[in-house]
Amino acid sequence: MAGSSSAPDPSSSLKRGVLGTGSLVFTVVAAAAPLTVMAGVAPLAIVVGGVGAPAGYIAAGIVLTVFAVAFTRMTRHVGSAGAFYAYIAKGLGRTWGLAAALLALVSYNTLQIGVYGLLAVQAKATLADVFGLDVRWPVIAFAAIALVLVVAWLGIDVGAKVLGVLLVLESGILLLMAIAVLAQGGAAGIDAKSFTPGAMFGPGMGGVLAFSFAAFMGFESTALYRREARNPERTIPRATYVAVGFMAVFYCFILWTVIQAFGSARVAGAAAADTAGLFFTAIDTYVGSWAATLMHLLVISSVYAAQLAFHNAITRYTYALAQEGVLPAWIGKVHPRYGSPYRASLVQTALAVVVIAVFVIAGADPYTKLLLWVNTPGVVGVLVLQTLTAIATVVYFLRRNRSVSTPLAVAAGIASSLLLSVATYILVDNVGLLTNASAAINVALVSIVPATLLAGGLLALWLRGRRPGTYARIGEGDGETHLTPEGIPTPEGLAA
Repeated sequence: MAGSSSAPDPSSSLKRGVLGTGSLVFTVVAAAAPLTVMAGVAPLAIVVGGVGAPAGYIAAGIVLTVFAVAFTRMTRHVGSAGAFYAYIAKGLGRTWGLAAALLALVSYNTLQIGVYGLLAVQAKATLADVFGLDVRWPVIAFAAIALVLVVAWLGIDVGAKVLGVLLVLESGILLLMAIAVLAQGGAAGIDAKSFTPGAMFGPGMGGVLAFSFAAFMGFESTALYRREARNPERTIPRATYVAVGFMAVFYCFILWTVIQAFGSARVAGAAAADTAGLFFTAIDTYVGSWAATLMHLLVISSVYAAQLAFHNAITRYTYALAQEGVLPAWIGKVHPRYGSPYRASLVQTALAVVVIAVFVIAGADPYTKLLLWVNTPGVVGVLVLQTLTAIATVVYFLRRNRSVSTPLAVAAGIASSLLLSVATYILVDNVGLLTNASAAINVALVSIVPATLLAGGLLALWLRGRRPGTYARIGEGDGETHLTPEGIPTPEGLAA
């Protein structure tokens, strides 16, 4: 593959400099779907871990902040828009980099496609309860796929505005509930029992950590928008810290206020009796039935926002791999007017349609099968990617580029490598809480992660032998690295 340092082809260049810190934060926090995480998953964390559950989100946030120190320190030295896999390629080598790229594609696709099951179930129930309409879940899922494609097609700047509005709305309804609970003194007065040692280190908190780390999915995708960010060396680290900090504090605060709404002595029983309705009961009691109805509607928009954010992340990974020659070049073309990777969007949309069609034909349940089973490899895969990236930062600073390393970056890389390894073990050990499936199914679902890494590694070895020019570009970006006619990076390119 011949390389060139000439001006980039407009048909392969993303829209530059359109995302500031705020837009990046909206984009990545929306991927985590705060309202869905709280109303849909946090009550189960209370059932498993009791009143200490809010502390789990702070603990996960601290670990990921340590990871972000090393991750963002390396940002200025990674030219690719490939995020995790580009960092891993820089630190651990191109073979590991391509293995990580394949795992990222699989993980984000399973997260995105699986959540269509949740969106369909939530929307079907809300349309029936609020409007008296009976709409089949596949119709809702396919309509959502089309809406995601339309907004993504119009460009990341349009998508960021949509995500910003939806994020403000879903965060606003949770804050309204929290303020009402505190203003009315909760069910039995306001207390801090959630933050006592007995609660924070009680039985079941390992399971809470599994839910907690899953609640931060997508925060690291700030680096995927390097090409589209203004001054990425500053905006990407800033947005990463803001996103992690916001989610950790927000999740902890909201869940603590819900505990106050029922009382620390009664909340575990209330959550066990009505896990899906805990938040809706709280807002109905303290704000009013109109707010409960609005929350139901905003859960749908929250899930849609997550779908759009993950779709954007997937297409950036796909775009980067196409630019580097791993995927067909035509996938890496961008829209001449909107500057969006629209062909990558079409590919991801087609994949979502096919997967959901298979579940529809099989008569599989959209929640227990499409959501829980398809999502789980993605949650595990992203945490494995974070762990590999943390290790890659240590290797990069100590062996690849010692001149730019700092004691803080190296210490943060080592600490986050250890902490994320432990977090991955805890997640896998408690994966049954996420799937509600048999041990055999859990093993099969988790095994997808190492199998994907192995497949990616084998593909990289094949490329190294058969297509060395393409292999040499893995993790190097879409023009940051200058190539020789044989496709080998020049010394200047490698130093970029």
